[in-house]
Amino acid sequence: MLYSMKYVVENLNISAKTLRFYEEQGILPNVSRDERGRRVYNEQHIDWISFILCLRETGMPISKIKEYKDLYVAGNTTFLQREEMLIQHKLEVQKKIEESVKHLEEINYKIAMYELQKEEVRKNPNYNFKCHGLEVKIEN
Repeated sequence: MLYSMKYVVENLNISAKTLRFYEEQGILPNVSRDERGRRVYNEQHIDWISFILCLRETGMPISKIKEYKDLYVAGNTTFLQREEMLIQHKLEVQKKIEESVKHLEEINYKIAMYELQKEEVRKNPNYNFKCHGLEVKIEN
């Protein structure tokens, strides 16, 4: 089955400009054109675009995606290299997730401090609000 650029744009949440960029960068190879010269995509393209979007969402740079694609095109002799690339990227993503969880915990702590003191601040606008050792005293 073949898909139009419009279909891909609407169903994969990607812009036409980005699709053309991926093609220009060589990470979306062998895009065919119809009799009017418009790009058409097959099932393999759809799968590959989805994978590219996944990698991009996890922060993999275009250069690494291109390297992966080149290894993939080279065939099974690069199987272990591709696996290692994905393992290394997975470790980087896991590290970012752990950092984000730590930041989220910090934000949740701040929110909890606000919740604990909200009523007092509402009752008394001059209340000495405390959060992380910082004191905010409002003087009239």
